[in-house]
Amino acid sequence: MKGNETLTPMNPTTQVDQGKLIEVMSEELVSELRNVPILSSLKDDELHCLVGVHEVRFNAGDTIVKQAGLEHFFWILLDGELRVHQLQTDGADVTLSKIESGNAFGELPLLTNVPNAGAVESTTDSRLLRLDEEQFWTLMTSCPQVRKAILSNMSYRFQKMQSIVLQQEKMASLGTLAAGLMHELNNPGAAARRAASQLRENLMRMHELSLKFKERDLTSEQKHCMFDLQKQALAADKPVRMNSLEQSDAEEALAEWMESANIQNAWKMAPTLVSIGMDAKELERLRNDFSGEMLSDALSWLEALISSMQLVNTIEESIGRVTDLVHAVKSYAHEGKGQKQSIDINDSIHDTLVILAHKFREKEVVVEKNFAPDLPALHSECTGLNQIWTNLLDNAIDAVPRHGHIRVRTWSEKKSSSPDDSHVDLCISVSDNGAGIPLDSQPQIFDPFYTTKPVGVGTGIGLGIVQRIVQQYGGTIRFSSQPGDTEFVVRLPSDHK
Repeated sequence: MKGNETLTPMNPTTQVDQGKLIEVMSEELVSELRNVPILSSLKDDELHCLVGVHEVRFNAGDTIVKQAGLEHFFWILLDGELRVHQLQTDGADVTLSKIESGNAFGELPLLTNVPNAGAVESTTDSRLLRLDEEQFWTLMTSCPQVRKAILSNMSYRFQKMQSIVLQQEKMASLGTLAAGLMHELNNPGAAARRAASQLRENLMRMHELSLKFKERDLTSEQKHCMFDLQKQALAADKPVRMNSLEQSDAEEALAEWMESANIQNAWKMAPTLVSIGMDAKELERLRNDFSGEMLSDALSWLEALISSMQLVNTIEESIGRVTDLVHAVKSYAHEGKGQKQSIDINDSIHDTLVILAHKFREKEVVVEKNFAPDLPALHSECTGLNQIWTNLLDNAIDAVPRHGHIRVRTWSEKKSSSPDDSHVDLCISVSDNGAGIPLDSQPQIFDPFYTTKPVGVGTGIGLGIVQRIVQQYGGTIRFSSQPGDTEFVVRLPSDHK
């Protein structure tokens, strides 16, 4: 192509000048290229391999490279300054690095054939040389010194980008876990607070009723009846278990009896009295000792006592839930600190399930656990075990539909059939009934930055991290996937140095 060519704007807000085809290397351009580190070692005649590239100008604010774009070019910045940035899943626009004049970029997507990890924006009026894919490979094959400089530059940039993205992934995971923990801690905290408030109301009601009983001077029979009722209420450790229909029928029958006996708040008190197994026959006996308003007060006092005991149980369970969460987080955070230790795989997975519980509830996912009770302990100095479970379970949650099904199973297998060989593999399976991994994507599933999730949802490094950690433990990870059944199986030697 000769003359000028018009470039299509990168997005509706980007205005791009015409790209000028370089047909002859001018002395001025050769002088500028001498300031480009990857080209500085070339002789003047060797620089002529750049003939046929395009000189392109961008205004400040123009997008040069789009995030997740599949169209790749190699760029050399002659004048100006560029910003490499990335749009995060939470909508934040994070600057990864800046590119100053004299630097080249774009080799990483060309060499790895992956979508652009970030976007490149011109922060000033900029002038660049643009090489298409064919011109880039011509440069790589015809200029060994340039090839060496580009590969070195790519290696450095890849390591830097991977380090940044890994850090972002850790921070994103930490943010997700922290938000989940706040949600998990808020539920038992709110339940305990409500229970404490209701308990205060019950105690005040019992105090007022006790004063009434004192003023009425209860008979010996009435006192014994009250004592028996109190004994029955305190003996009920847990509510009577009934199915929904049985419970509804029992509450309705008791409430109707109490209404016929002119008991105040009959329908409000019925569920509590039914929860300890009381029915109309028992209340009929109570009416032999109490009558009129006294019967209503006696039942109100009994209901307040039963309710108070149940509220104490709620507070205990809520505090126990908070304690379990704290224990799970401590175990999750401190697992593996560079010294050899024994780790219970079942406990490790359980702690991760506790931390991710809010995500299971949000999608109403059914989690089926089948933990081997006699699973040997894992002995290792490695770290990051919980990251394996977090990534596998998080991916499974994303994969399944609402009301989906996730199965977690553990078991052990001997490495050989020889009775003298005591080496054992610990096996962990995480499976789901999601849509599955597309067949053409399966060979790349562990590749860095490869993801089947929508843009902005996944970074594509989660399974890469899982594979790396598994290998550090001397183990393997395999998977099989088809629509409705995806399974990842991790095998770890029980004793690894």
